[in-house]
Amino acid sequence: MTTLDELEARIDAAMQIDRHRLGRQARSIRGAIQAQRPFDRELAKFTERLEQSIARREKRQTQLPPRIYDPALPISAAVEQISEAIQRHRAIVVCGETGSGKSTQLPKICLDAGRGVDGLIGHTQPRRIAARSIAARLTDELQSACRERGVATDASKFVGYKVRFTDTTQADAYVKLMTDGILLAETQNDRFLDQYDTIIVDEAHERTLNIDFLLGFLHRLLRRRRDLRVIVTSATLDAERF
Repeated sequence: MTTLDELEARIDAAMQIDRHRLGRQARSIRGAIQAQRPFDRELAKFTERLEQSIARREKRQTQLPPRIYDPALPISAAVEQISEAIQRHRAIVVCGETGSGKSTQLPKICLDAGRGVDGLIGHTQPRRIAARSIAARLTDELQSACRERGVATDASKFVGYKVRFTDTTQADAYVKLMTDGILLAETQNDRFLDQYDTIIVDEAHERTLNIDFLLGFLHRLLRRRRDLRVIVTSATLDAERF
């Protein structure tokens, strides 16, 4: 029979969004054991939820969409360098001129770096129209990569966007585009942003009030979530501003 210690050791293999609740359940069961109270039903529910979450994460790992980079984009020459930086550092700043490919290629680089499996890659934009257009562009690029690699699937399920009154994000999504304000609003119900394993704050050089609030929030959140990665992009070369 699997012991509670063995089950607890597997929590890190579950989805990020489930880990806190699973840990709380495990502590409750341990308390019941120590107090010699019945715990069989609670243990069964905990085990079922743990197995479901682990299975979902494993499915995400095996169903990652293929990625292809356009050599004409300046950022394509730095894909490996950026991927390594994402793996090594919890927060990075990517500077590049408008048109360099930052907005559309960074989510794919995050996938290369192993992100997007534990949770969504959240990608913020200052404006709704940008969130929608980048989501559409990224979907088209992933669909083209699927065709080129012979993968028969609808890439629209991999990318979603959320703006006021509209959320196209599906259960199998890896990337979610949204405005800065939407992500800030989500912190009211998800204060640790557990549905995400990576946050990209795009166009941070604009330094709107929402962007400044968001950067401050993420700076504090990084102290609580050691697993989180934060990527800030800017069209200026003054990385020290962030």
